[in-house]
Amino acid sequence: MTYAAVTTESIALFPVNLKISWLTDEQFERLCAENPELRIELTAQGELIVMPPTGSETGWSDSEINAALNLWSKQDRTGLTFGSSAGFALPNGAKRSPEASWVKRERWSALAKEQRRGFAPLCPDFVIELRSPTDSLPVLQAKMQEYLENGAQLGWLLDPLERRVYVYQPGQPVIMLDDPETLSGDPVLPSFALAVRELWEPPE
Repeated sequence: MTYAAVTTESIALFPVNLKISWLTDEQFERLCAENPELRIELTAQGELIVMPPTGSETGWSDSEINAALNLWSKQDRTGLTFGSSAGFALPNGAKRSPEASWVKRERWSALAKEQRRGFAPLCPDFVIELRSPTDSLPVLQAKMQEYLENGAQLGWLLDPLERRVYVYQPGQPVIMLDDPETLSGDPVLPSFALAVRELWEPPE
């Protein structure tokens, strides 16, 4: 089966949602591989979500987040970190690519090599989503709830537009923080702290 390549020109500057029922796992991974400049996800209902590249400011914040998480992870050594280009096949059938994520080493080690090469069949223990100017806040909030329902132990939704952070934990109400200076990952990520306020905009 063939299909047209997805391009940034075809989706302009905003995400496009398409109801797709015929894509196999192999075809979905091929679609992602052939369009590395795009973030492509699949909902549990079979809806294909195609997102254009982020703006420069969002890209800078994304880079800072992943650098901080990766530095902590290399010192902690109990898990692995993944950037926004890594995809995961959640237990509910959705295929998601968080802005940043972390998986306990024993869970990653339990996967077969073939599973690690594709969309790993698990939900990360920790996820971060970063809202860009084109992102719908309710859509991101629903995605964060989905991560919890599929096994995430901690999730942060960072909203630079409103300078707010939403903290998600299993069995607990969502915590909204207005312009916090830092966030602590304890106890899921012991001693990890993210300087959130420094992420709202690049220095002049």
